[in-house]
Amino acid sequence: MIKLVIFDLDGTLINTIADLANSTNYALSQCGFPTHQTDAYNLFVGNGINKLFERALPEGAKTEENILRVRNLFLPHYDKHGHSYSEPYPGIAELLNTLQNKGLKLAVASNKYQDATEKMVAHFFPAIAFISVLGQREGIPPKPDPSIVNEILAKAGAGKEETLYIGDSGVDMETVRNSGVIGAGVTWGFRPRKELERFAPHYIIDSAEEVLKLI
Repeated sequence: MIKLVIFDLDGTLINTIADLANSTNYALSQCGFPTHQTDAYNLFVGNGINKLFERALPEGAKTEENILRVRNLFLPHYDKHGHSYSEPYPGIAELLNTLQNKGLKLAVASNKYQDATEKMVAHFFPAIAFISVLGQREGIPPKPDPSIVNEILAKAGAGKEETLYIGDSGVDMETVRNSGVIGAGVTWGFRPRKELERFAPHYIIDSAEEVLKLI
């Protein structure tokens, strides 16, 4: 029986790609680097913002110095404009309310940096009492390392067989494999279905409503 549901954030709960693209393109242009179409960012995100910047930088410019330059311009821009175009996916708000009303424990495990993760969740889901909202933090390895999931499990007092992890990418499905929880890949996010299939998750679902069938 599922007692805890852990959600990835970007591409699973919220479509954030336009705002991530806009802020990264702003930082790239300020540094004199070429920018990208929004759709290109679907394959840039997923492993934290430093990896996002590395992927967005042109060949020959993927240095730690340039990543830091882009990061320092991205952060204040995203902090100001990060909610401009982002919105929850269809059915997500209703799903979270239903799960909460059923008494399940809910949590967020993201590779988005911690401050932005907290602000995004508080902005879009103020009525949901997540037991834990965790993003990428200094000294904690990002997903697919299982540390973030193990931290949530310990806080929730839930077993791996009682935990459903929901995400939209191969990184998420690797996180499922590494942590030993039950995994569901969603097809409405940033990555194609075939990426999810490569990791053979327990479930692949096409709508938020399907989550209820797994509980």
